[in-house]
Amino acid sequence: MQIETPRPSTLTPAPAPLHIERRTAPAPEATEVVFDVDNVEVFYGQFRAVRGVTMKIHKNQITAFIGPSGCGKTTMLRAFNRMHDVIPGARVAGTLRYHGVDLYGPEVSATEVRRRIGMVFQKPNPFPKSIYDNIAFGPRVNGVRGKADLDVIVEKSLRAAALWDEVKDRLRNSALGMSGGQQQRLCIARTIAVEPEVVLMDEPCSALDPIATARIEELMRELKSRFTIVIVTHNMQQAARVSDRTAFFTAELDSKNDQRTGILVEYDATAKMFSNPSDERTENYITGRFG
Repeated sequence: MQIETPRPSTLTPAPAPLHIERRTAPAPEATEVVFDVDNVEVFYGQFRAVRGVTMKIHKNQITAFIGPSGCGKTTMLRAFNRMHDVIPGARVAGTLRYHGVDLYGPEVSATEVRRRIGMVFQKPNPFPKSIYDNIAFGPRVNGVRGKADLDVIVEKSLRAAALWDEVKDRLRNSALGMSGGQQQRLCIARTIAVEPEVVLMDEPCSALDPIATARIEELMRELKSRFTIVIVTHNMQQAARVSDRTAFFTAELDSKNDQRTGILVEYDATAKMFSNPSDERTENYITGRFG
């Protein structure tokens, strides 16, 4: 697929061992590769925040990034839609291909990348607008003007986010009056309103209660039939419940600058990662012996 051209924290020990839900599901199918990541490193100035990340992320699957604080999970996630472009001094080395196209190639538009690869953040961040205008914002930016067309997009997106029945009678009310869980589903609806292929989620449930978290997890499982999802989570049970594949990151001392830098330890089918990990470091983290 061609993309058109418009032109650090410290590690802390886990407080107690965690019980992990063991999955017995078979390994996920080897579907089409969406992202092909080869030896990717992310720098903030001279600081190398992440190094040596190599993985393939597959279409219509949920991939979870787990690991202790400061191991580069979110840093790596943001590399997938070029969010580091807006940070002075930040740069990405190595090769990160999206359907065979180098995302950081000089001919690639960062704006087009972010349209195709949407992002949902840790804290719900609805615009200070109506529920309707939150969803319609992206389509309007992309040139959709007709009210009938926008009405269809708004309803379709809210239905996809399992929110339509809850808000259909108050679409003109402020989105800021919604509950936290509703706001996060609204942000998911806003993201998918522009029809991306990939949805990145940075700890989307960390600010939510267990009931709202369960709704978001159910929603992710429903959405993966239409979207490829990559999620960062500190909740290992959540990764075990919703993801097809899991990447475990940790941080180790970088001999080049005597600072801790994030590394990818292991990447495999979630069922295998949580029942029979290949690396002792993964098992230590999952069982709570290291965090």
